[in-house]
Amino acid sequence: MSRSGSGHQPPRVRDEPPSERSRDLARRLTRVESRDVTYVGPGFPVFWDEARGSNVWDVDGNRYVDLTAGFGVAAPGHRHPAVVEAIRDQAETLTHGMGDVHPPAVKVELLERLSDLSMMNRGRAALATTGAEAVEVALKTARLHTGKPGVISFSGAYHGLTYGALALTDREHFRGPFEDQLNPRVHRVPYPDPFRPDEGLRDGQNLTQAVLDEIEGTVSEAGHEIGAVVVEPVQGRGGDVVPPRGFLAALAAFCDQHGLLLIVDEVYTGFGRTGRRFACEHEGVIPDLMCVGKALSSCLPISACIGRQEVMQAWPASGGEARHTSTFMGNPLACAAGLASLGVIEEERLPERAKNEGIRWLRDLERLAERHPSVGQARGRGLMIGLELVKPGDDGREPAPDLAGEVVREMLGRGWIVLAGGRSGNVISLSPPLNIESGLLDRATEELDDVLSRKE
Repeated sequence: MSRSGSGHQPPRVRDEPPSERSRDLARRLTRVESRDVTYVGPGFPVFWDEARGSNVWDVDGNRYVDLTAGFGVAAPGHRHPAVVEAIRDQAETLTHGMGDVHPPAVKVELLERLSDLSMMNRGRAALATTGAEAVEVALKTARLHTGKPGVISFSGAYHGLTYGALALTDREHFRGPFEDQLNPRVHRVPYPDPFRPDEGLRDGQNLTQAVLDEIEGTVSEAGHEIGAVVVEPVQGRGGDVVPPRGFLAALAAFCDQHGLLLIVDEVYTGFGRTGRRFACEHEGVIPDLMCVGKALSSCLPISACIGRQEVMQAWPASGGEARHTSTFMGNPLACAAGLASLGVIEEERLPERAKNEGIRWLRDLERLAERHPSVGQARGRGLMIGLELVKPGDDGREPAPDLAGEVVREMLGRGWIVLAGGRSGNVISLSPPLNIESGLLDRATEELDDVLSRKE
């Protein structure tokens, strides 16, 4: 029998997690899984058994509130009835197709929907399975369209871990062992982080202009090899970093002026997370290429690179052998889930809800930050919020990753699932389902307040 209930219930922890069955599964997992994948340590992990709405149950029957939406995937909540019904209906007729040879009909419907939503006149898309693969498609498209191999990316960026995407991703932890195999034509410039500006930016200079100056200098030094700029409108795994208002619009104008393609990675921010359908809408920017995923289906692996008609035309017509494809491209179950998920997000006006709840919750978290010297900043847009934890000191900006880890574990023990992100692992990242009830957000603030008080 399902334990789901409303899907928006407060935590109920029967036994301190990880409890017996989770500990047993962790022992079994460590014997069969590659060691680098799942962290197994004090207080971690719990093994999920069921989820609905904002709630997750582990195999020991503990009920949690998921303040991550499963890495931002479950924007309309876990196991939304409309999405489940669409998958069930599709499973009764077709579960797999030949996406680039004899495609399922539902693939066409999803592509038409994405074209309509993209803000691009007659936008075209290529479907993929992961956000990283969507980024790979964007990189290939940029190369074909511009004829130039060079790309500009940003400090703190996270675009995925496949080799093309990894070259764009910033962080020694991910890149270090593979640096000698990565694309040397990627040029990195500072991201305009108002709380923690990169050292290379001149003091007192307008942050947006300082970054544009860095890009202009990079383009000049690289000669004519740079054809594209890849950017997150709000950095997700980089620490929920919100750039100064006007930055994305200024970057788009710069790209137009210098003949560069603008690739916006909306894998995390897309489909309502920041309070608009796409985060670039906050500044009226229509990119040349846009990568989406995560909330696209709210549960199954599917992503897309959507581009302007004239840019996507750089791909030649298929002569029977696609230049970029995969076995599960346009999987009918994932496409059906995508159509249903997009429908729910629109019908339930979840972007608007994310905007309103985000404003209210961020205000409460800013007040929390004022009470705790260990919180350097509460920031965010919509329901994509970060608490930057810092060590006591003269400037109050030294990252406190150990404290962030303690907060994550303590919150889990109380029945709240949160993540630590940021370049130093010191940011508590909060990205709950967009339909989470206000009362749960209030309780989460109270729990965070109490945990920080005990840890400081």
